[in-house]
Amino acid sequence: MKTFYYSHPDFLFHETGIGHPECADRLRSIEKALAAPEFSDLIRHSPPLGTEEQIRLVHPQAHIDAILKAIPQQGEHHYDQDTVLSPGSRLAAFRAVGAVCDAVDQVLAGKADNAFCAIRPPGHHAEPQQAMGFCLFNNIAIAANYARQHYQLERVAIVDFDVHHGNGTQAAFYHQPNVLYASSHEMPHYPGTGYPAETGAGNIINVPLAAGDSGIEFRQKYNRLILPVLRNFKPDLLLISAGFDAHKDDPLASIRLVEDDFKWVTQELMVIADSCCKGRIISALEGGYNLKALAASVAIHVKALMTGLDIIK
Repeated sequence: MKTFYYSHPDFLFHETGIGHPECADRLRSIEKALAAPEFSDLIRHSPPLGTEEQIRLVHPQAHIDAILKAIPQQGEHHYDQDTVLSPGSRLAAFRAVGAVCDAVDQVLAGKADNAFCAIRPPGHHAEPQQAMGFCLFNNIAIAANYARQHYQLERVAIVDFDVHHGNGTQAAFYHQPNVLYASSHEMPHYPGTGYPAETGAGNIINVPLAAGDSGIEFRQKYNRLILPVLRNFKPDLLLISAGFDAHKDDPLASIRLVEDDFKWVTQELMVIADSCCKGRIISALEGGYNLKALAASVAIHVKALMTGLDIIK
């Protein structure tokens, strides 16, 4: 398998302040883990800067202007209680958009089988007209609409295993039946959305997990509620909002997954992608705030992407 790995120094200069969980050390820990010899075949790719045109696929110009206007020339600015801007935030946010869109180009052109984008700021909480939850622009939603617009894909699926519900992604596609959004997440928990009754046009699948749930409940619910729907949907492209904060050691949640659970769900998604969309998967980093757990979880996720279906046999 040819797996592209997207990273860039610009992501480190989105500064969120001392003690903020969404920090540059997250990417440093991932980079260190992926420097191991077993990742020597990973194809490292430097992302281009995204464009306002790409961002407008999900967010109106007024939202873009509001974010850019709020970026300080020095120091840090709290856009809200959780979401922080710094002088480096513009380049980081645009580079994140560029990464996911370039990954779409490379995967759909057949130059890569799949891709993992180690990007920040994350995106799945960003609603079309509202930044929140550490997120400025919704990277994965932009990637979905970019693929639909530029490659005329009929069906795109997004699976989100971040421990927090991706309210922004849900809002972007709530009335668009050609985009399936399936999310597993702790509930009750931030941001307070993601109830099973929130079904959109029949394309929204919300699967709450209870505090203390482990890989047993996680796998059972995927097997019963998410994977069958995904198989029936038969997407032309599968996107993953890859948050690793459902790990048992994460400080921001109470789900008890371990690294092998992330390996399992990656493999299961690869089986489905292989059957319906030539294995085409693009994964983008969302949450994960214990540095050791994040690095180990990303490593096993990326190794699964690199190894392909051989690891399942």
